[in-house]
Parts: sequence; C-alpha cells; structure tokens
Amino acid sequence: MTQDWLEVLRNLRERRQAHALATVIETQGSASAKTGSKAVIDTDGRLVHGWVGGGCAESTVCQAALAAMREGEGRIVEIDLNDEVLGVGMPCGGHMRVFVEPELPRPVLWIMGHGRVAETLCAVGDQVGLAVRVSDATVTRDRYPAADELITDDPGYDRLQPAGEDFVVIATQHKGDHLSLDRALESSARYIALIASRKRAALVLDYLRERGRDDAAIARVRSPAGIDIGARTPEEIALSVIAEIVQVRRGGSGAPLAEPTGETPKEEPTAAGSGSRAGGT
Repeated sequence: MTQDWLEVLRNLRERRQAHALATVIETQGSASAKTGSKAVIDTDGRLVHGWVGGGCAESTVCQAALAAMREGEGRIVEIDLNDEVLGVGMPCGGHMRVFVEPELPRPVLWIMGHGRVAETLCAVGDQVGLAVRVSDATVTRDRYPAADELITDDPGYDRLQPAGEDFVVIATQHKGDHLSLDRALESSARYIALIASRKRAALVLDYLRERGRDDAAIARVRSPAGIDIGARTPEEIALSVIAEIVQVRRGGSGAPLAEPTGETPKEEPTAAGSGSRAGGT
C-alpha cells in the first residue's frame, strides 16, 4: 500500500473507528475497477478512500461492508455488472469478485489498580483480544508488559472514559474504588466490575447511592465480580473475571458445555476385547 493508504488506515485505527477494507480480487469482462483496486468504507456505509468501481458496484460493496462490520466477519461479494438492478438504468457488463474485510477496534479492558489480580487480568485480557489500559500511580512496564497503555498520572480518573464496547474492572484494593466506580458509571461501558470484599462492596455501593446513583446504575455494577469457579488465588479470581467478560462479549450462557448424564461411564474394553484392566491377568 502507498503511504496515503497507510495514513488513512492508521488514522481510523487511532480514532478507534470501525471500518471495512474492500479489495477487488477478480474481474471478468467490462469492469472499470481492476484486480487489486481497494476502498475503505466507514460505519455510515460511505466510501471514504479508494475506488472499486462506479454506481454499478459501489452501493453493493458498501452494503456488504456494513453487514461485515455488523457481523464481524469478512465476505466475498459477487457482483454481476450485467444486472440492471445494480446500475442506474443500463448494465455495465462484466463480473467482479470483491473481498470485504471488516476492521473493528478492539474493546478496551480498563483495569483500575495494581497487584497480582490486576497483573493477571492484564496478561489474560491481552490474550483474549482486548486492548488493555491499566490506571494506577504505581504500575510499571515490567509488571504489565502486555498493556497497551499505562496511566500513572490520573488521580482523579479523568482519563477513565470507556466506550460502549469497553470493560472496566476496579481492583484498587480500596484505594479510590468508590471514586473510579462513580466515574465509570458516567460512561456507557458494557461491563463494570468491582473486585472487593462483600463488606467493602456494600460501603462503595452505599456511597454511590448517596451520590444520587439510582437502582438502574447500581445494578450495572458486578460485585462480586466474575463467574463462580470456586476461585481462591489472585490468578483464579482474575480468570473468573475474564471468563465473565468473554461471556458478556460473546453472548455465552455460562452453562457447562457438557451435559451430565447421571450414569457411571462404562469401562472401555482393551485392544484385545477382553475387557480386563491394563496390567491385569
């Protein structure tokens, strides 16, 4: 790609704007676009850079881009340029195949706090495809190598500005948890969790009520955080929280995948078919 293309794509990524890249992968007959022609389409279905053909193809590609961004999956679009329905009253002639690839910004996992739970949240959050931002005055790169950003100069949590697809986990060990949680509730974040003891969580929620947060706002706070896996260690607690985040992100039920039958498994026969245990007579 030329520098212009790289600049356009880089700007969209930096602004965390979803978009789709359409590439002509095959043409036959009379087609104005050539193999390799590209276009970038935004979330309004507008072509913002490049070109993949005129009116006969552009509207179809833009509609396919919107669907690809909505579903999060790429697709190949077959465009019959002889079809008058795609044009403006006269067929263009020819045939095109266009690969439409959505690029969606990674949801951000905002981790407020430090410690072993926060460190594990950062490492595993990165592994499951989240962009991780850790906010705490004491965090260092050697402890959070997978973090996309470390915020160490934000005591008032002014930079805590999650988007609607983001996840927020408060793990401050009682230091400013009420303030950061109050700030998080000002956002449209899809997941807000507080890791704290039940006693501490009750105090924090009472503080939020005193601040005027209504029942609907309080209900957004997940505390205790995570899925019940019997977690005891900091690493296990972090794993249970990440599991809940994945469940929310992917729409899972949280139920076991295997259904218990209530039957005792039958003993497998040996290769000789004798049914005896290994090592038996």
